[in-house]
Amino acid sequence: MDKLEEFHYFTCPVYAVKKPEFLEPVRKISAQYLERSRARKKTKTPMTVMTGSFSHEPTVSDFSQYVSQTAWNILNAQGFNMDNLVTYFLEMWTQEHNYHSNMEKHLHGHGAQISAFYFLNVPQNGCKVIIHDPRDAKVITNLPEKEPNKVSPAAHQIIFTPEEGTLMFMNAWLPHSFTRNLNKQNSVRFVHMNLGVAQAPEQQKNVEVI
Repeated sequence: MDKLEEFHYFTCPVYAVKKPEFLEPVRKISAQYLERSRARKKTKTPMTVMTGSFSHEPTVSDFSQYVSQTAWNILNAQGFNMDNLVTYFLEMWTQEHNYHSNMEKHLHGHGAQISAFYFLNVPQNGCKVIIHDPRDAKVITNLPEKEPNKVSPAAHQIIFTPEEGTLMFMNAWLPHSFTRNLNKQNSVRFVHMNLGVAQAPEQQKNVEVI
């Protein structure tokens, strides 16, 4: 009997790790930046609040270093030649999604290579993360799925239910969105980060990266 060999190419990896040790400092700096952003709003009860970037803040330096190094490790493990390159933050900002707030499908360009999310507050019935199939040709010609709730090659999107303290990474070209927060009392808060890649400074070229 013939054996059909199966090969999988052009995969779309998504990475997740639980890092609750960063919750306290990141929540604290997020609260400060959210307060500033709310002060600029015309309404006292905005549906969505987004802060300015705070990757430079000393109180989250350990968190920033961990995210940047992990982004480098991911790209290196994916097969990119990172020997003389470093990762750096293009932006790091907190989003607050109140009742019915969501985020439509999008991706990140402008030099971004890795996108990351750190979930600070995830109430029941809060936003879920949706990862969308980036292959336009398949999306256009897709057949109906036999089991829509099952992860299979037929799937056109994958839904993640985030947990507080979870840190997610993905390539910045991977389209993603967030469903509506259906919790009327509690906000969803997470840090969204985009990282780029640049030539390493001359003095760092021979530094061993672990």
